[in-house]
Amino acid sequence: MSKKRIAVLISGSGSNLQALIDACADADFPARIVLVISNKADIYGLKRAELAGIPTTIIKNTDFSSREDFDAALHSALIENDVEHVCLAGFMRLLTKGFVEKWENRMLNIHPSLLPLFKGVHTHEQALKAGVKIHGCSVHYVVPEMDAGKLIIQAAVPVLPQDTPETLGKRVLEAEHIIYPLALKKMILGDGYSIEPTGNLMIVS
Repeated sequence: MSKKRIAVLISGSGSNLQALIDACADADFPARIVLVISNKADIYGLKRAELAGIPTTIIKNTDFSSREDFDAALHSALIENDVEHVCLAGFMRLLTKGFVEKWENRMLNIHPSLLPLFKGVHTHEQALKAGVKIHGCSVHYVVPEMDAGKLIIQAAVPVLPQDTPETLGKRVLEAEHIIYPLALKKMILGDGYSIEPTGNLMIVS
């Protein structure tokens, strides 16, 4: 089976990167990670890639005078490595419209809320403040508008009375690790691929 060439963009510890690495290790999974790009040095996500034998590139946004120049460098690195699809995994940069349009329908992001609820940052704090009983995470196609792309998959977790942002966030992160590989597989295989329920997790796709 010919596997699609994937790049993962990170800014931190890379726990979702690890979930994708583990999924891609399966011979039947339709993708392989050929490049990990970080906009920060000295983060554990780069170590995860190194341990998995995946090439890494550091492209610091602080080295560029504009978002457009930074995104141009990202795009060049992706093209040079024959990347076909991109996964954002804790990549803490807003991408320009021009970059996003170049990767239309080929770039995914995972967001820690049940979109369209709680876009942006501090989603667990937002959920607790709103008093919702169900929270979760979403994987969506990236579009120029923040957290607004077509949804591929969502997973819901309960909000417990004693929850703090940290405890709720941990529960959501565990769900993220399950659904991101499923979403990547669906992006590659198309709408004909049906995501099956996984364990006790409430999944909508």
